[in-house]
Amino acid sequence: MSWGETLATGWHAIRAHSMRSLLTVLGILIGIAAVILTVGLGLGTQKDVSAQISSLGSNLLIVSPGSTTSSAGVRGGFGSSTTLTTSDASALTSKTAAPDVEAVAAEKSSSESLVNGDTNWTSTVVGTTPSWLDVRSRTVAQGRFLTAADETDRTTNIVLGSETATELFGSPRAVGRTLTINDVTFTVVGVLEPAGSSSSDNLDDTAVVPMSTMQNTIVGGTTRTAVSTIYVKAVGTDEISAAYQETQQLLLNLHGITDADDADFTVSSQDALVSTATSVYRTLTVLLTGIAALSLLVGGIGVMNIMLVSVTERTREIGLRKALGAPPVAIRRQFLTEASVLGLGGGLVGAALGIAAAKLLPSVLDSSIVVSPTAVVGSIVIAVGIGLVFGVYPAVRAARLAPIDALRSE
Repeated sequence: MSWGETLATGWHAIRAHSMRSLLTVLGILIGIAAVILTVGLGLGTQKDVSAQISSLGSNLLIVSPGSTTSSAGVRGGFGSSTTLTTSDASALTSKTAAPDVEAVAAEKSSSESLVNGDTNWTSTVVGTTPSWLDVRSRTVAQGRFLTAADETDRTTNIVLGSETATELFGSPRAVGRTLTINDVTFTVVGVLEPAGSSSSDNLDDTAVVPMSTMQNTIVGGTTRTAVSTIYVKAVGTDEISAAYQETQQLLLNLHGITDADDADFTVSSQDALVSTATSVYRTLTVLLTGIAALSLLVGGIGVMNIMLVSVTERTREIGLRKALGAPPVAIRRQFLTEASVLGLGGGLVGAALGIAAAKLLPSVLDSSIVVSPTAVVGSIVIAVGIGLVFGVYPAVRAARLAPIDALRSE
């Protein structure tokens, strides 16, 4: 038999038992779709996380309060103390001590209730300086941002995130409107362009006020000079490493710390955050893909089972072919072809199902799914390979049947 005749015969045998064939490839179909979706979800999540981290600003270093040991010997976790101050931020602007640092912006944040008439909305109020807009790579959609005069005069001007403005005033067009925080009236002078969400908070649900106003009007207290975060923008991408070293060394000197391991602050770079997130999601993708691959194994066992049943049912056919001179290689080729067609069919349908699901699910999961051409092609190849591998034993068994015994079978 030619290859064309072999394919035609195999296709006819599969169609003759269409329901059984469909159930046979179901495991492969589900496995292929699961692999495509799992890889796509991992790549999509990695893409989203990278975009979120990048949205914090370019060439950015993030300095957070570290851990300190109390007089009782209790050591607080990173970010739980008030070890950073506005003086630290001011020192980092020195071109002599940190020549590779372009700009610095300190943040003092607090969750506060913003009130407009009968409307009450809880948002993150951030006290900062005019350099914040550039360091965080944000832009103003309406009005203006805070100025040096706002900082010097401790004005009650405020810049809102687009979501905060919408929640308070029913529209992001809020410039000139007023609101109150802790019974203090603030005037909206600007509204920020939407920026989406970072890995930890909603960047559009925020309110920005001058640092001096935050310290003396909103928060106050004995820790008024403490800041929650210091953002450091390097001169360029190539200078991030140098800026990192300069920032760390300057803060160690200011805090009187000689050993970096004892630092009461932590400096994080964008590259480190992206690398960590990528590593985590790559590991999760591998684990989930391995779980999905079990479906392919089950599907392969199903192919082998159905081919063994097919050999049993077609024993007389095999005996007749061998009696007419068909060599064992022709018999093996026939059953391997059928197994491959089953694998290919499951692979193609599974790939189509996986791609369709990748287009529909992001709106439900609120997460990107990136369809990888490599994963699609690789999955189809694996499906065909599964058909071949699990079809070998039935094919060999069929080829070894003695013609006389096959013809005598009932």
